[in-house]
Order: sequence, then C-alpha cells, then structure tokens
Amino acid sequence: MADEWKLLMRKLMNTVNGLHAIVVSDREGVPILKVADQVAPELALRAAYLSTFGHMSDQASKIGMGNNLAIISIYDNLQVVQVNKNPLMVTFIADSESNTGEILNLELDLQDVLNDLKKVTE
Repeated sequence: MADEWKLLMRKLMNTVNGLHAIVVSDREGVPILKVADQVAPELALRAAYLSTFGHMSDQASKIGMGNNLAIISIYDNLQVVQVNKNPLMVTFIADSESNTGEILNLELDLQDVLNDLKKVTE
C-alpha cells in the first residue's frame, strides 16, 4: 500500500513545475511518507524542520488566532508550503517561482491517502 501511495505522490509532484518534495509527517515532524527529488534540501526533510509548523500553529492558537490551516514560507530560491491535516501535516518543497496555488490544490488530490494514513496513525 505504501508503494502505491508513493507512486501517486510522485505523479502529483510531477504535475507542478519546480515541486521537489512532498512529505506527510506527524505533528512532531516524523516523516510517515515522503517523495523527493535530488534538488530537495536534505535539511528541510528532517523532523527538526518539519516540526516547526506544529510549533508555530500552537503559538498562533494561543494568541487567539484560531487553528492554522497552512503556512507558506518563501525563501530566496525555495518555498515551503505546510498544510495542517490534523493529526498529520503535509509539507511541499518547491522552487520559489512555483505556482503556490497549484501546490495548495494538491491537498485535495492527496485526500484519500491522508484519510488512510489517519486511520493507521490513530
């Protein structure tokens, strides 16, 4: 089953120009399912980086902003889009010029995979 999910994720990754990685992780940033090409920075695929979304979301909810749905970080040459699918998180790593809207739309295409993973992780 995991191979089928990875195949689907790889196909989705190839539909967006400049998308280098898709990572599904738990709230602590531990990768559960990951596809990446060789351009994706290794440090951005580690739990220490992936867990920052959960920490930032927790802090934002403490100041009354409600639950965070997504965080988009754009750097000089990369962008990181992290989507909250409680209890899971989905991280997309792409070129800074990649279409952020297309990346966010991939969440809908991953819905079946995420629902299956939620059942397994709960």
